[in-house]
Amino acid sequence: MQFLWKYVDDLVGKGLELSIILELLFYASATFVTLAAPLAVLLSSLMTFGTMGEQYEIIAMKSAGVSLRKLVFSLSLFSMLIAAGSFLFADHVAPRAFFKLRMLIRNIQDQKPTLSIEVGTFYSGFDNYTIRVGEKNRNNVDISDILLFDHTKSRGNNTFIYAKRGKMEMTDDKMYMLFYLYDGFSWDETPNSDSPENNYPLLRSTFSEQYKRFDISSFQFERSSEFFTKANQAFSNKEIKQKIDSVMISLNQHNDNLMETFLNSCYYFKNFLSFDNSQQKKSDIPNVLFSDFSDKDKNSVLDKMQWIKNSFRDSFNSNKEYKQYYYLDLAAYYTEWYRKFVYAVACIIFFFIGAPLGSIIRKGGIGVPLVITVAFFTAYFFITIFGEKIAKGGAVPAWFGMWLSTFILIPICAFLTFQASVDSALLSSEELHRKIQQLNLKKIFSRKKNENTANHS
Repeated sequence: MQFLWKYVDDLVGKGLELSIILELLFYASATFVTLAAPLAVLLSSLMTFGTMGEQYEIIAMKSAGVSLRKLVFSLSLFSMLIAAGSFLFADHVAPRAFFKLRMLIRNIQDQKPTLSIEVGTFYSGFDNYTIRVGEKNRNNVDISDILLFDHTKSRGNNTFIYAKRGKMEMTDDKMYMLFYLYDGFSWDETPNSDSPENNYPLLRSTFSEQYKRFDISSFQFERSSEFFTKANQAFSNKEIKQKIDSVMISLNQHNDNLMETFLNSCYYFKNFLSFDNSQQKKSDIPNVLFSDFSDKDKNSVLDKMQWIKNSFRDSFNSNKEYKQYYYLDLAAYYTEWYRKFVYAVACIIFFFIGAPLGSIIRKGGIGVPLVITVAFFTAYFFITIFGEKIAKGGAVPAWFGMWLSTFILIPICAFLTFQASVDSALLSSEELHRKIQQLNLKKIFSRKKNENTANHS
């Protein structure tokens, strides 16, 4: 739904075929698989163990000597298998689906809206032309009271054609729209550039029949070639590794250039006499103190030193900006690298949250498990987005930002697993209901006691 609302303006009014819409939704769904897998594992484990706990099947198994550890062992292996499949899907299928999705969205965005000429409205879908049709027959061919403005000269509405009646037809290949105009006149009030007074001569002519053809090939959906640069989400981990290596090579080159500039500046500062206009060799330069120079030579040397300092400062600032750009680029690549592992590990973590939590609360069905699933996954999703943002901004290392949600969920997972293994009723619905009833009884008893005390007094 979020995807549809995001691109609804690009889809509506384009006259897209159903196959194009289904293809778009298919690619979009493929990009959401890695995000939906942890959610599905959490919901299914909660429903399964909640139903088993509600029907006392877990208690029966424990009484038969089957511990909770043995009960979840096979399912934990299955969750690991799902995690491995999620990673492979995210590394091979999802990047390709994302690239196809971006290509298809771009092609749809480049397409013009559907050709729809309404009666009594000005339609400007044709390049450099605006047309208004006063009346249109039910066959959508015969038209009358036609007004056609020509904007090819970029002079406003100074040139137009009016016809009493006409016909409009589309060619069989749907590449051109043909207009046959009858009984009309043309009006042209283009300024005369040769006249020094910039006059506007009026040219008016009548016609009994006129023919106009408009190119409407841009209204048709066309698939463009794969020419534009891929986004980070469209790369596999192998390709991301290559990108990271390329960025590191460029970063090292800039560091080497900065060091070379620094060493050259130090050398020039140390041997400032080599900048003198005299043709002496560096080996022939005598050891002369700066105070021995004349005022003119001192100013010359100081100017050259100032130029060297400014040159090094500019080089340093330029390299600093380049390094910041490269570091942000590296952070973006690393976050995409870790994302595939994070969502795969989340499948395992959510199983070890859903299974013990379901055995504790002992509520099956879709109601309570769905509420808990939405609460857990919403928190996980927002923490993941927060970690990704601060990682891409360079505030924290990329690995810390992407694994932040995992670090927070692991203690919760361990706590719930421990509570379930010791048959704790801390979070069970019966225990919570009993505590609420006790709390209400205490309030009622306290209220009656206060009333009795007041009556005696």
